[in-house]
Amino acid sequence: MIKRIDEMLKLWAQDLHSPIPETYGGASGGNMIAMLMECKGELIRGTRGSRVLLDESADIELIVNKHLAPELALVVMEHYCNHESFLSQKMLHCGCSAPTYYRRLHDAHVSIDGLLMGTAA
Repeated sequence: MIKRIDEMLKLWAQDLHSPIPETYGGASGGNMIAMLMECKGELIRGTRGSRVLLDESADIELIVNKHLAPELALVVMEHYCNHESFLSQKMLHCGCSAPTYYRRLHDAHVSIDGLLMGTAA
């Protein structure tokens, strides 16, 4: 795994794919439009303390959803966004063994790193 990408993905998952406490989302449950309506359009996006820049979060979201191979995207979503399952359950859901799971995770890191570098250039 690439440590820098691992940290970015952890923050991305926390920023965009974690449940929002009642104090931040109210009844909106994390839906950005519902949050804007609830706050009458005065929403400060960094309220959850994200350390990933908004552009990077958006880029990572786009890369994971549109540019990664489906099996790599599945491993990324399971590894970083599914906090309720054990590792064995994550591997079972992805349909692969531990070595394959970590190889796919590494391949996803390499792909994300390359695509992020391509968007920066």
